[in-house]
Amino acid sequence: MQKITLQGVLPLVFQSAPPRDSGVWTRDISFARGQLYLVEAASGRGKTSLCSYLHGSRLDYSGRVLFDDEDAARLSPAAWGKIRRSSLGIIFQGLRLFPELTALENVRLKNRLTGFRDERWIRDAFERLGIADKLNAPVAKISFGQQQRVALARGLCQPLDFLLMDEPVSHLDEENSRRAGELILEEATRTGFAVIATSIGKHVELPYHQILHL
Repeated sequence: MQKITLQGVLPLVFQSAPPRDSGVWTRDISFARGQLYLVEAASGRGKTSLCSYLHGSRLDYSGRVLFDDEDAARLSPAAWGKIRRSSLGIIFQGLRLFPELTALENVRLKNRLTGFRDERWIRDAFERLGIADKLNAPVAKISFGQQQRVALARGLCQPLDFLLMDEPVSHLDEENSRRAGELILEEATRTGFAVIATSIGKHVELPYHQILHL
């Protein structure tokens, strides 16, 4: 996939009073592979909704989301499954980790489905993210900031054209946010995927090509 295009997209909940100052809603905009995007928003402006629309988990919007030139709303469940395995990844704000599994087991579980990384890469990612000592800790027993880094490692265990990240460093200090940004940028540069990150304040430091205000 080379681009994602929004054509007049607006959450249905905003239909009665569309925001006039949004750089995303109701606009025609495109996200290109290989580019880095930051979508800044105040709370309640729909940043999580945007990620859900791009990932196909919600369709409660007007307008169109196009993957290249194909309407995402018309994709079959099988087509969505293929896209999510081979092209489109997401790091959810709520993370969606399995709390009873260890940090390492959560990442390995994703990697078994894709076969994209080897064990050395996974362990190195934990080291670089500053959570090597949490490899065998149940996710339920580690902090949310540590969980965010587990989710990041897991999110990079697949082929990507676009990586969606909904407030990925909201609970990280400056040093660990920097570590996360370095890993994301290295992988995006090496393989050419695009990043679309959202933020209501603290954001992952990347050399963004475009900053949009929701």
